[in-house]
Amino acid sequence: MKLVFLDKKTIGEDIDFSPFRKLGDVVEYDFTLPEEVPERAADADVLIVNKIPVNEQTIHTASHLKLVCVTATGTNNLDKAYLDHRGIAWRNVAGYSTDSVAQHTFAMLFYLLEHLRYYDEYVKDHRYLNDTMFTHFARHFHQISGMTWGIIGLGAIGRKVADLAAAFGADVLYYSASGRDPQDGYRQVDLDTLLSQSDIISVHAPLNEYTENLLDSAAFQKMKSGAILLNLGRGPIIDETALADALKNGQIAAAGLDVLSEEPMRASSPLLEILDHDNLLITPHIGWASVEARTRLMQIIAEQIREFFN
Repeated sequence: MKLVFLDKKTIGEDIDFSPFRKLGDVVEYDFTLPEEVPERAADADVLIVNKIPVNEQTIHTASHLKLVCVTATGTNNLDKAYLDHRGIAWRNVAGYSTDSVAQHTFAMLFYLLEHLRYYDEYVKDHRYLNDTMFTHFARHFHQISGMTWGIIGLGAIGRKVADLAAAFGADVLYYSASGRDPQDGYRQVDLDTLLSQSDIISVHAPLNEYTENLLDSAAFQKMKSGAILLNLGRGPIIDETALADALKNGQIAAAGLDVLSEEPMRASSPLLEILDHDNLLITPHIGWASVEARTRLMQIIAEQIREFFN
């Protein structure tokens, strides 16, 4: 059996890939352009991909292909109708990064909520040396306890964040863009209620017809001026031009983004002009990527391949 990794570097170079070598012959490519896939996939039994498009154009030469494994939860890169037509199975992985993304949600929140960039620079710029007081009060912050935390998307990650927020004493609300039945434990509200009442809003929803551009200029106008927005779902859920305007105009207090509409970031991004603002934090889609989460991800995929061929 031949296993081909088409974009192995997207998993990181610190993960143990030896379990795959026990399953068959392994060929590894750090990155692969779509036009390179037909040649590289031609004699593969298993393709392991992250963002590579898998469709008739890219895998029409893969006459031995039996299984496609996606090293992620999202499967927008798969033409599932074509795979079904060819009788090619596919697998993705859910739930491997719940703790990691929830942790990163709070890391971003604390950075923004407590103005950590400002206070870190205050000390490193030597302004704390021989200061007149032991405490510097220039930037005020509040406790999470007593705040209202609105969650968009109460899936596994959203619920983990909700549980942690409740443990800090927040009143948790949630909105289901798809209109799912209410879930136990937390109060479901409509979007306008969530936007107008929440001090913190975190997005943990998938990108679909219900969520694309969900947070636009009209949505920002409904938010509290002191609200902090965190997006750990998908970039296009937020209209980034509207967000840039909201941050510049003080419609909301701050935003933390681990996902963008285009990844990697493009020179055309409307957020570039406010990168120097301390009320905007952007991380390069790392919320999912703790060592433990990536290790678990690859363990699950190796087991999926083993089970499929057994």
